Amino acid sequence: MDLSNLKPAEGATKQRKRIGRGQGSGKGGTSTRGHKGAKSRSGYSRKVGFEGGQMPLQKRVPKFGFTNRNRVEFKGVNLDTLQFLADTKKVTEITREVLLANGIISRNDLVKILGRGELTAKLDVTVDQFSKSALAAIEKAGGKATATYVAKKDRTKKED
Repeated sequence: MDLSNLKPAEGATKQRKRIGRGQGSGKGGTSTRGHKGAKSRSGYSRKVGFEGGQMPLQKRVPKFGFTNRNRVEFKGVNLDTLQFLADTKKVTEITREVLLANGIISRNDLVKILGRGELTAKLDVTVDQFSKSALAAIEKAGGKATATYVAKKDRTKKED
C-alpha cells in the first residue's frame, strides 16, 4: 500500500447528475424541472414562508401589542450583590468599572441598583440609576449614591 494506489472505498463516491446535456443523456430537454410553471424557470426562488398560495402562518396568526424601539434597558444589580462585593473584594467604591471587572455587567450595560437584600457596608456608589428603596438603603448605611444617567428627552431641553 502506498500513495499511488489509494482510492475511496467501494460505493463511497457517486457520480453527480449531469443535467441539460442533450436528449441522449435522458436528462436533457427540461433538465429534470418538469414542464412550465415558476419552478421550471431560471431565477426562481420561493419566498420565505410561502405556502403555495395558502395564507401563510405569519399572516394567519393574530398580532397584538407593540415593541417600543426607544426603550432603554437597564441591568439590575441588587444590594445583596453590592454587599457581597464589599465583603469578599473589600471595595468601598462601586462604579461601572468595578462591576465590569467582577463580571456582574457587560460592557454596554446601563446599570440600575435595586433594593433586594441588606446593605451594611458604607459604599460610594456611582452608576446610571437607583430605585428609591436602594437609594434609601445606601444612605441609611452611611454611603453616597450618585446617578449618572440623563434621559434623552432631558438632554435635548434648552436651558431657559
